[in-house]
Amino acid sequence: MIKDTIMALLNFRRKEAPAAPIAGAEIEALLKDYSIEVMPRTAEKVEDFRALLPGGTRVYIAHIEGTPIEEMVATAKRLNADGYKVMPHFPARIIKDRATLADWIARYQGEADVRQGLLLAGGVAQPLGEFSDSMQLMETGLFDEAGFTRLHVAGHPEGNRDIDATGTANVDAALKWKNDFQTRTDAEMAIATQFAFDAKPIIGWADSLKEAGISLPVHIGIAGPAKLQTLIKFAIACGVGPSLKVLQKRAMDVTKLLLPYEPTDVIRELALHKAANPDFNITNVHFFPLGGIKTNANWAIENGGTSAVPANA
Repeated sequence: MIKDTIMALLNFRRKEAPAAPIAGAEIEALLKDYSIEVMPRTAEKVEDFRALLPGGTRVYIAHIEGTPIEEMVATAKRLNADGYKVMPHFPARIIKDRATLADWIARYQGEADVRQGLLLAGGVAQPLGEFSDSMQLMETGLFDEAGFTRLHVAGHPEGNRDIDATGTANVDAALKWKNDFQTRTDAEMAIATQFAFDAKPIIGWADSLKEAGISLPVHIGIAGPAKLQTLIKFAIACGVGPSLKVLQKRAMDVTKLLLPYEPTDVIRELALHKAANPDFNITNVHFFPLGGIKTNANWAIENGGTSAVPANA
């Protein structure tokens, strides 16, 4: 869902002054129960998550190729102890075999009390073992046997060139399969997506899911505040589609070129659309903190997200 290099930007710290808050009832409703993504090496730089994130926040732990499972589990254990809903990635293409998958699940459960995960293909071009996609992970039955209560899967509002060179036929078929999987199992599921910058294609894609009979709720990926040039570079690397024009247009305005990007416009438009369409299937926001965890957490709080409880409260 996201390239290894993009998550390496998590420790970037924005220095420019923040824009005026956009808080409003509609935006507060959309930002309620937002989630955020971290990696073990960036989590290590956060002294106390409780000073940044509301208690109960769902925190995804990105598993990049080469990261030892011990580091993943240790991060999960820490976050769980701090009162967060921990959701580690299970990237199919870097999991060697069924025994490795079973070992990971057992470690997360036994050491960190994890009962949920994001299942995705992963960013590597060639599988390192017997799995190539998240459906194969689900078909093992190991998550059900272990009592995992929630499974999230990847979504791509603007397509995925690694899966479909043109169009979205394969991605759409995979989502239909996963939707059917939910109906025949006890798993509580949702779609967590790649980030995009324009609400219009996001809304169109979400509506197309409903038209196709896919009822999984959508947790829409949003890039947190970060330097504009950085976002353009890695949005291209990640295959972000038409919404990339939002950043390119901003880059042409010399008055905005040196200012950090903030997801103000896309959040506002999605929030207003949801307020006008209560059955809209985008239910949550999932942040990719490309400009730093602290920067993203502060932005969320300033713009309507639930304030974090102080660490000493």
